[in-house]
Amino acid sequence: MATGLLALGDSYTIGEGVEAVATWPFRLAQRLAMPRPDVVARTGWSADELLAALDDAPLAPPYALVTVLVGVNDQYRGREVAEHLPHFNVLLSRAVAFADGDPHRVLVVSIPDWGVTPFAADDARGGAAIAARIDAYNAAQRELCALRDIAWVDVTAASRACGADPAMLVGDGLHPSAAQYAAWLETIAPAARRCLDRAG
Repeated sequence: MATGLLALGDSYTIGEGVEAVATWPFRLAQRLAMPRPDVVARTGWSADELLAALDDAPLAPPYALVTVLVGVNDQYRGREVAEHLPHFNVLLSRAVAFADGDPHRVLVVSIPDWGVTPFAADDARGGAAIAARIDAYNAAQRELCALRDIAWVDVTAASRACGADPAMLVGDGLHPSAAQYAAWLETIAPAARRCLDRAG
């Protein structure tokens, strides 16, 4: 029987700069009355690096729910969406496999907009250009999820609403604080419950 949560991603999933108990996957598992989540994520990972890491990850499928949040590092490195999307598509296939073959047990979380943070102030691309690229990535991911009947949830709006507030960031001026993750959870948790309700 499928139990538990598997969270796949990068710094936004591992929770760079915050305690594990303050990350949104940990809080989501608590809210869903699940055990401590399995997490395969690392700061700086692109989609292809996450995909490669799955081959050696000590996992115990099937999972009741698998989340995927990845792509910001592809965007940061200047990769085109067309380069990112094939890796992301394979990640979706792996996620579905980890969810006992049920796409309704997979939830993709949108890429937050780091362009509003103090860290981005020195980036030559500028906040508007970063936002446009993040939007392009998210649109492509969302379209692919729709084609594969996989749920997609938007935290980008929340990241833009509070991402410039120092209280919503850790000391590096880039990564979300526990307070920002809590704000994201108010959107993620209802979407996750809908996934579980739809699951076969």
